[in-house]
Amino acid sequence: MNESVPTSSALDEETARAEVYGLLAVLYYAPPEPSLLESLRVAVTQAPAAGGFLEEPWRALVGIARDMSDEAIAREYDALFGGVGKPEVYLFGSHYISGFLNEKPLARLRTDLAAMGLARGDDMPETEDHIAYLCEVMRYLIAGDDVEVANLTRQAEFFAIHVQPWVNTLCDAIVANPRARFYAQLAGFTRAFLSVEAQGFDMLD
Repeated sequence: MNESVPTSSALDEETARAEVYGLLAVLYYAPPEPSLLESLRVAVTQAPAAGGFLEEPWRALVGIARDMSDEAIAREYDALFGGVGKPEVYLFGSHYISGFLNEKPLARLRTDLAAMGLARGDDMPETEDHIAYLCEVMRYLIAGDDVEVANLTRQAEFFAIHVQPWVNTLCDAIVANPRARFYAQLAGFTRAFLSVEAQGFDMLD
């Protein structure tokens, strides 16, 4: 997965969007590597993509990364999303859409991924409806070289079916958890970024 931290340099909008999705994928997939947190802490606290709407939630995310140690952030990840048995917060779309894991939303997702020639890698233990996997798919649909798959129409369809219906509920669950500090700010940034994405896709209609 892409581990680059977005900056406010003269990146074009599509590259910036892809980098944000890549960053979200990494941060939600596992406790972040020290090198990624080091980059995040020195990131410019201006909007990482076009539009000042993202500036404040981005500044809050960078700020909490600066305030917390690597170990504290890793412990928070494990407390919220890890552990044996039921986690405090699920990161899987099926849970929020249907109330159960490995249900019809996951089956539809796998069908849609197969139609695009995409499949989960053997090295990924989580199911495809994990938020990190979905963010990585969005990154590919923006930055991929295959224009038959990586195009705005595919992005809008995938986002509307597999991301938009549930991610705000996930963000609510994270923010509501009393253990969440770093991930509460990540959830706030996620919500803001995806609202900008939704508005952009709405303009295509």
